[in-house]
Amino acid sequence: MSFPLLTATAALPAIGAIATAAVPAAQRTAAKWLALLVSVATLALAIAVLVRFDPDGARYQLTESHAWIADFGVRYELGVDGIGVALLALTALLIPFIILAGWHDADPLETGSRRWRPTQGFFALILAVEAMVIISFEATDVFLFYIFFEAMLIPMYFLIGGFGDRAHAGSDEKAAAQRSYAAVKFLLYNLVGGLIMLAAVIGLYVVAGNFSLQEIAAARANGTLDMATNTERWLFLGFFFAFAVKAPLWPLHTWLPNAMGEATAPVAVLITAVVDKVGTFAMLRFCLQLFPEASKWATPAIMVLAVISIIYGALLAVGQRDIKRLVAYASISHFGFIIMGIFAMTSQGQSGATLYMVNHGISTAALMLVAGFLISRRGSRLISDYGGVQKVAPVLAGTFLIGGLATLSLPGLAPFVSEFLVLVGTFARYPVIGIIATFGIVLAALYTLVLYQRTMTGPVKPEVSAMPDLRARELLVVAPLVVLLIFLGVYPKPVTDIVNPAVKSTMSDVHKKDPKPEVEAAK
Repeated sequence: MSFPLLTATAALPAIGAIATAAVPAAQRTAAKWLALLVSVATLALAIAVLVRFDPDGARYQLTESHAWIADFGVRYELGVDGIGVALLALTALLIPFIILAGWHDADPLETGSRRWRPTQGFFALILAVEAMVIISFEATDVFLFYIFFEAMLIPMYFLIGGFGDRAHAGSDEKAAAQRSYAAVKFLLYNLVGGLIMLAAVIGLYVVAGNFSLQEIAAARANGTLDMATNTERWLFLGFFFAFAVKAPLWPLHTWLPNAMGEATAPVAVLITAVVDKVGTFAMLRFCLQLFPEASKWATPAIMVLAVISIIYGALLAVGQRDIKRLVAYASISHFGFIIMGIFAMTSQGQSGATLYMVNHGISTAALMLVAGFLISRRGSRLISDYGGVQKVAPVLAGTFLIGGLATLSLPGLAPFVSEFLVLVGTFARYPVIGIIATFGIVLAALYTLVLYQRTMTGPVKPEVSAMPDLRARELLVVAPLVVLLIFLGVYPKPVTDIVNPAVKSTMSDVHKKDPKPEVEAAK
């Protein structure tokens, strides 16, 4: 038997989470190093998956299939296409930086009213989330996917509710109440979505007789499985609702600003750059493949919701006074672009949406982690508490600016290419939606530049006059992300070569072809 590379890529962080949690309480530093080493080893396995994956080969590669719950047709089936392998690599890439950035976030606090926090638990939970996200990108059995889609809520709940922002260290009761509210809201929203999806998963089994994505999709394609129109639409809505909550799509987004605002900066990155990508990924893998006709039926409504997310998220970001909530609302706007690209039903739109998932993960990680370093120095998330930082911490200000410019999709940085492709793909079918969406770009420039102006420029406020610049560990976190933003902004071909064949297959699933240009190219 060949080595089960996909299983190993998910199992390693799971085993690492158990091992990290088992480290003796007095050995907090050892737990940190163990978690970091496990995350780096997982990245090495993800690179091996990338190396072995052939973009021009079979749609699903490195497949594994084993009987699991035979009486109900549930199998342990794994496989990756170009979209899945790109997001798997993104997850494995970001986790080491998240761990490094959160190196001291779970250290014991010296505040008299706060007790010791389990450092081992913090890093073990991060590895547990990584394992569940990775297997979600690999699962080709619908039931297997559902289990981990829901299970990742548990460690995320404890990361949000149990390890809050250090900026709240001086107000224990209020901070604990805010964290608890954010964690419960996150859990309830996603649980409701998951329960609705569970009903749809059961309905799919009743109709199809099994949970295998590949078998059901093949049966839909060759006509041996013919769903009634209303049945397909209800099942689609059950799946899509759960994914839209996770994504998050307006009006199901309200849990995200609370969760990101109350979590530590590394956990906020884990939420929006890693966990939320499972929702948009699942729209491509499950909604479009399993329910192609219902996907086309729902497209006009979804496009409207997506463009509302773009404008709504950007408008609320403009008016924010809290740095982390600003980034959260900006992410809602960006997820609107991703969902718009998916349901534009064009190859440019879907390629751009997939590339956007990768680029948004990198750019949001860069901006939020630098913001976390800034907040940890000043002890406040309020924009008004900063000013003149670039004069006392120029490297911190410079990396913050690059992260912000990537967020507004400046040409030459990675998100620009993906946003451009999404808009081109949208204009081809929905020009009015495309025109409205472009206003999101203008608003992104506004909230990003205003944020930088108010925090980094102007007179130096006394409270930041002694602020230290980025330290070696922090530079080790930020520098690779900045390099990736520039590299993929100039040369996105390595990612597009991987995802384009998978996008072509997805377009075939929904029986869509790109619209012909109104003006033929000159010969």
